[in-house]
This record gives sequence, C-alpha cells and structure tokens, in this order.
Amino acid sequence: MASRGSGPANIMASINCAFFLVVIAITMALKIIDADSLHEILGSDADTLHEILGSEATEEISELQRVSPLRIVNITLLKDAVRTGAVCTDGSPPAYHLDRGYGSGANSWLVSMEGGGWCQNTASCLRRAGMHLGSSRYMGNSIAFSGILSNVQERNPDFYNWNRVFVRYCDGSSFTGDVEEIDPVTKLHFRGQRIWEAVMQELLAKGLDRAQQALLTGCSAGGLTTFIHCDAFRSLLPSSAQVKCMTDAGFFLDSKDVSGINSFRSYFNDIVTLHGSLKHLPAACTSTLNPASLCFFPQYLLQSIKTPLFVLNTAYDSWQMRSILVPLAADPSNRWQNCRMNITHCVPWQLNIVQEFRDNMINALAPVNSEQTGGLFINSCYAHCQTTLQALWHSPNTSPKLHSLTIAEAVGDWFFDREVVKFIDCPYPCDSTCHNLL
Repeated sequence: MASRGSGPANIMASINCAFFLVVIAITMALKIIDADSLHEILGSDADTLHEILGSEATEEISELQRVSPLRIVNITLLKDAVRTGAVCTDGSPPAYHLDRGYGSGANSWLVSMEGGGWCQNTASCLRRAGMHLGSSRYMGNSIAFSGILSNVQERNPDFYNWNRVFVRYCDGSSFTGDVEEIDPVTKLHFRGQRIWEAVMQELLAKGLDRAQQALLTGCSAGGLTTFIHCDAFRSLLPSSAQVKCMTDAGFFLDSKDVSGINSFRSYFNDIVTLHGSLKHLPAACTSTLNPASLCFFPQYLLQSIKTPLFVLNTAYDSWQMRSILVPLAADPSNRWQNCRMNITHCVPWQLNIVQEFRDNMINALAPVNSEQTGGLFINSCYAHCQTTLQALWHSPNTSPKLHSLTIAEAVGDWFFDREVVKFIDCPYPCDSTCHNLL
C-alpha cells in the first residue's frame, strides 16, 4: 500500500487542482465556436484542445459554424432574489440563460444545471468568490449554446426547438447549501438551495408551469445537482407532463483511492457540513445512512429517486480517475502520473485497478439498469462531460457511439420511449468511437 503523503489536506489540494482543470475544460466546451476561435479564446492552449479532440472534431466544428453559427444567449440576473437571500458565494445575484422554444417545442423545457466542482472550506470558497463559479459579476453577458443546448436540428435532433435553459452555478454545493449566518470577515454566503428555488420559481413564471415535457440535466457537479433535485423538479410541474432527468458525468463513485483510503468521502462530508446541505438531501437516504453525508454520493440516492432517470457517464471518467481513484496525495512516488493523465499510458497492473473501478461503477448503477424507466449510456472513453460539446453530443464523425447511436440519439430514444436504452460499453480499449479523447 502506498504512503498517504501528508494527509487529507494534500488530498483536498489535489482534488481542487483537478477541479480547476475541469473548469477550464467545461468553459471551453461552452464557448468553442470554430477552429479560429479556439486560438482567439485560448491562445497557445488551443493546440492542446485540438490534440485532445482531434482534427476531425475541430474541422467539423468549423464547418458547422460556417453553415449555421451557434446561438449566443444573453444572461438574466435574478436581482430580486437577493432580497430572499438567494445569492452566489460572494452575495451577488444568481443567473441563467434562456433561449425560447418554438413550434412543437414551445411547451417543452430543457433545464441544464452548470457544473464546476465544489468548495469545501473557507479558502476554496474565497477563491471561487473571485471567479464565475462564485460570483455573477464574472459571468459575462452571454454564452454560446451548443450540444444539448443547440437550436439547430442537425446538431440536437430532439430538443433543438425546446425552451433551453442554462442555470449558472455560483454556490459551490451543487445547489444544496442553506446557511443563514454570513461570516462578517469573509462575507461568504452558502445559499445554493435558495438559488435552486429562486431560479425554479422564475422559470415557472416564464412558462415552465405549463410544460408538457421537461428534462432536467447537468454536467459534472451539475450532474450531481440533477440526482439530488430530480424528484423536486418533477414535483414542480403539472402531473400530466412527461418529466425526466438525465445526468452527465455526475455519477461520482464512493470508492477508495490507490492508497486504500476513502479520501473523497472526507471531501464530500466537508462540503455538506460547510454549506449546511444535509437538510436538503433526500430524507429517504439521510435517515438510513451513517454518516448521512454519504447521501451526497449519487449511488446512495438511486433507490429513492422516483422520476425516470438516465445516467450518461464514462466508466473511465477522467476527473474521477485523477481525483477519486488517484488524487496526487495518494501517489507520492508518482508511479501513477502517466496513467492518471492518459489511460493509454497505464501499464497492465494499473489497468487492472482501473478496470476494477469501472466494474464497481457498473455494479453501483444496477438500480438504474433494473428500473423499467431507467436509461444508461456508459461508454469507455477517457473523458468528462459529453453533452455540452457538439463534437461529443451529436456529430457524424466524432461522437462516441454505442449500438451505432450517438449520445443525442440514445437520450432522445429513451426520453420519447422509442427504444429501451441501457447501453454499457465493453471494457477499455475496445471502443473505437472514443477517438483520442483524453
């Protein structure tokens, strides 16, 4: 067994480091428009993204943009929500982006919850308060909608003409925090649950209360939000509406790291404690588990979720490999350095451990697999988040596929009950549709 390094503090530091890398990746996924824009947005880092996605993906993005530019959607600030204490970490108002549906989708709603990690202590929350994940002051005026948020049928075949909402994430608790007190020194606010409620009330007033169809979704920490709030979302809408939930890269596994400890349990417990989240986690879970903070892990929520649920995840989620299975502090000798950054560099004994992680994830998803209304798309790519980037969501040449279906096609078949969709990929490295995703 490897040394534990200098303990939990180092493990949390490595998790936070990985989180900021994911923030960059998700931000790029939301703002990429074409190959030229990659350089405008990222400078020299554009070549890195090009290397990750491959030339086919970046060329295809360029062609799609030439034929039909991405929809740029302005931000809406909920200034009135400040009066109720529904505020970002720094006290600024929460925000969302709404692109109105039309035609057959005028009364259908897709609500996507932004991801971007969490903060578990004062220092990490202060860092977020100075960026868009903790303050609407840094969010900018607009974003480009792509992937599952696209308004072009060829890019988003089933949801293109729905009301599409992107809810900004600025609380650091997957929209669960609810602490009345404000530290007079740091001025930090922990009000994620209040933001959830304020945004939902705003959307209900804008027509969500008349929805005939609705899908709650989110990527990464937004995927965890979807697990936690799925049934609450269902309860807000008309009983006659078809309401479902789909999580992307949000199935964070309760697993030991390579040093043999459950370091991520401590991390999630710190988040739940700091933000006062426990009272807003499903009671059916918190009343049975000890510690109750385990209910921040999606696998312990599955039995209590009543709303039809689709889980999209890679069995080799790159963020989880770097933060749950092999956080830096669990590998002080750097034996895992090459493997954790690129699965193609794993040696056989490391791959055995990685494959065990995959098997544990699939076993933990058994309740979804056995549920008649459940859906699964568990592929074997080394990636994190697959719905917001067009090249992954629905693209002829670059999208990962299972049973010859893109992710968009599989999700659509499940939502509209066209087919049973419970796809679990063969173990790495069998899937050629992953291309060179890292």
